[in-house]
Amino acid sequence: MIYSDLTSKENPVDSSLPSPEQSKRVPFGRIHSVETFGSVDGPGIRFIVFLKGCAMRCRYCHNPDTWDPQSDDLRTADEVLEQALHYRSYWGRKGGITASGGEALLQIDFLTDLFRKAKAQGVNTCLDTAARPFTCREPFFGKFQELMKYTDLVLLDIKHIDDEGHKQLTGWTNRNILDCARYLSDIGKSIWIRHVLVPGVTDDDKLLYRLRDFLKTLHNIERIEVLPYHALGVYKWDELGIPYTLRDAEPPTQERVDNAQRILNEALNPSPSKAEETPK
Repeated sequence: MIYSDLTSKENPVDSSLPSPEQSKRVPFGRIHSVETFGSVDGPGIRFIVFLKGCAMRCRYCHNPDTWDPQSDDLRTADEVLEQALHYRSYWGRKGGITASGGEALLQIDFLTDLFRKAKAQGVNTCLDTAARPFTCREPFFGKFQELMKYTDLVLLDIKHIDDEGHKQLTGWTNRNILDCARYLSDIGKSIWIRHVLVPGVTDDDKLLYRLRDFLKTLHNIERIEVLPYHALGVYKWDELGIPYTLRDAEPPTQERVDNAQRILNEALNPSPSKAEETPK
């Protein structure tokens, strides 16, 4: 598989990656918050740790308070895992730990330490990511390969299939994100695809068919989730003094959500029918 060779301007190596000297130290996670009884971010009941820091500026983000990488809550993987294991009796056979954000991959050293120690305890691990930091360049790529050894499932949020549309929606190209999807397919890593349906932004049928066609090229998708846009986080933008540019947008109708789910689910069908051809 050939992946995009993004320029440093488009996808710079994250400054959060530690130097070789720093990597010898025990990594601390910059924590935003934890949810002890999550039920939507991975299989079963999950302990979800939300990490600080995100470079994307998604216009519908409901957690803009996670963008700032600074945090007063610094913890080691051992400390997070100790808290998580208090809730293990609720997880059953499917539950476990999910790392979310913000963008969890910005803290890849801490994340790898947490997942490695969780797997040593037999805990299911799930990464919730938009994959913006992904690159096949070092030092990130080697770190990502190591992280995947301890990751059971990736929830991959593909925000917009069109590159220009993605830039308008998030401020960044989607090429490295699609590269991440291809790489995860190449190594056979289980993924759930997530796509937020925003009326007038991501709900056009032609865009949905383009996304479906891309997803058909992947061989590791277990589930596709269409997430209806909502404005429940607008108050956070107001508190932070950030203009919210989708203030007039309405949530999609159930009919449009069902339509998007039907189109994207065609990517899961092993034998596409003639009716599934992309409209011209």
